[in-house]
This record gives sequence, C-alpha cells and structure tokens, in this order.
Amino acid sequence: MAASADHIRAMVKSHGDGDDEAFYSVALQVAAKAARQGHHHFATDVKELVEAARQSKKASNVTYIAQPRGELADLVVASHPDVRLSDLVAPKNLRDSLVDVITEQRQRHSLMDHGFHPVHRLLLEGPPGTGKTMTASVLAHELDLPLLTIRLDSLLSKYLGETGSKLRLLFEAASDQRAVYLFDEFDALGGDRAGSDVGEARRILNSFLLFLENTESESVIVAATNNRSILDHALFRRFDLVLTYQMPSTEDAVAVLKGRLGLMGKGVEWKAIQVPCDGLSHAELVKAAEAAAKGALLEDSKCVATDDLVVALKERARAAGA
Repeated sequence: MAASADHIRAMVKSHGDGDDEAFYSVALQVAAKAARQGHHHFATDVKELVEAARQSKKASNVTYIAQPRGELADLVVASHPDVRLSDLVAPKNLRDSLVDVITEQRQRHSLMDHGFHPVHRLLLEGPPGTGKTMTASVLAHELDLPLLTIRLDSLLSKYLGETGSKLRLLFEAASDQRAVYLFDEFDALGGDRAGSDVGEARRILNSFLLFLENTESESVIVAATNNRSILDHALFRRFDLVLTYQMPSTEDAVAVLKGRLGLMGKGVEWKAIQVPCDGLSHAELVKAAEAAAKGALLEDSKCVATDDLVVALKERARAAGA
C-alpha cells in the first residue's frame, strides 16, 4: 500500500485545516513511496494531479475562504447575498456613490492600466438599522463576489494578544483573493484609544491602519460603525470613501414597507402610515412589515390591512424606544 496510516491521518488533518500545501506535500510523499515500490504509473498520476491542482488554484478567481477553514473559520463568516442595488432604499446621493463604486470595480483593470486605483476601502457610518450591512451585501451581489464578514468578537476576545497576526492573515487573504470583506461594528476595533489601554489596543489599530493602506484594490474592504464620533481620527484618511447613513425620510419609509410587502401591501392606505413610521430605522420598518404580513397570512388573508400595519409599526416603535 503506497499510503501509510500516518500519511492518511496527515492528509485528513491538512484538509480539515484548509492547508492545501501540507495536503499536496503529503500526497507527493505518497507518490514517492509508490515509485520506490515500483508503482510508477500511480506515482506519476499523483504528481500530475498535485501540479494541476496547484495551477488551478493560482488561476482561479474563487476565494479560498468562501467556505472558511482552519484558522479563518473562527474569524470569518462567508455568505453569497442575493441583494440587488434596486433593493436598497437610500437617498439619491448615497445610491449614486454606490453606483460609482460598483462601476469603478467592474472597470478596475482599465483604471489600473492608466495608473489609477478604483475605490475599494469604504467606511459606512450612521445609526443602527439604516442599511450599512445591507450595502456590503449589495456590493457583493452586484460584483458577483462572496461577502466575508469579519467576526470582531473573536478577533478581539478569543485572540487577544494575537490580533495583529490574525489581521495580517485576513489582509493577506484580501490581497490574494477577491471578495467583499465587512468589518461590522467597526468601532470595537477602530475606536479612539486615547486615555485607555494604549498598549495592545494601539498596536491593534496601528496594524489595521498599515494593512488597510497596503491592501490591493482587487478586494473591497467595508467598515461599518454606528459611532463615528468615537473612531480614531487617523482612520478617516485611510478610506477612499466615507458614506453617511441616516434614518429614512417619510418617502423612504413608505418605499421600504412597499418593497417588503410586495403584493400584500396593495390595499394599504399609505398616507395613514406616515406618522407611525417616524423615528423607525430601515430594519425596524422591515420587521414591522413582516409582522403585519405574517399576521395576515395566519388569518388566511392575502393582503395586509392598514390598521394592522399601523399596529405593527407602533409595536416596533415601542420595542425600539422610538
């Protein structure tokens, strides 16, 4: 038998860890052993398969952490969103900015051939539930890329003391493999550290700034925060674009509800729900629409009644403290 028990264990372990090079190395050891035993055709086949796999990985544009393994599994949550730009309810200026980002990314090679880099480092700031995370999903879908959300809770707690090396791991992935990388609740990482634990916290922030500045423009880095005021001022100039999100206007609130309800909202008197919408974020509006729709369906109705939607909106307002 060409492969020993130790070889098999090593191959299974390297596969589970997501360490392709270790896997290939063991496979070549198996091939070498087979050759010594006279199984030359088998050894040649294994060597050719390893070489083909290595070349395929180099040529592939598919990110190797689309399904995170090994160390990255604790740091990254991968998804492939199906959220279009047309699904995002936002002011015209913000939508126009996103269109520009998408256009530059789609034509990045043309820009880079002339010495320019597309916008690829975005800071999104604004109240919770106003569409920041959804924007990252939109970018991923429109650019046909995986969305890789960085788990800052693991990065800053489980790996405290190793955060710099873990950031390096993430940014090396961003340089090697194209994707949208989302640092949500970014103030946990990028908050102004003046007067606090200057040691490790400052090193973490400095590592992030360095890696962010050196990130290749093939990937899109998105940082989202609810608290711009506490961010370290050194961050802002490292981003190509800062987008500000706000609570929806009455017109936008109605658009959010209409979009979520679809045909089930055809009987709603939209003027009657304008006041109950005040003070609710995009996310709270979506939750209210879903509550009203589910209530209607459970009563065997295909449409949401205006009064029921008003009640759902008021319930969300109470829950949100609006």
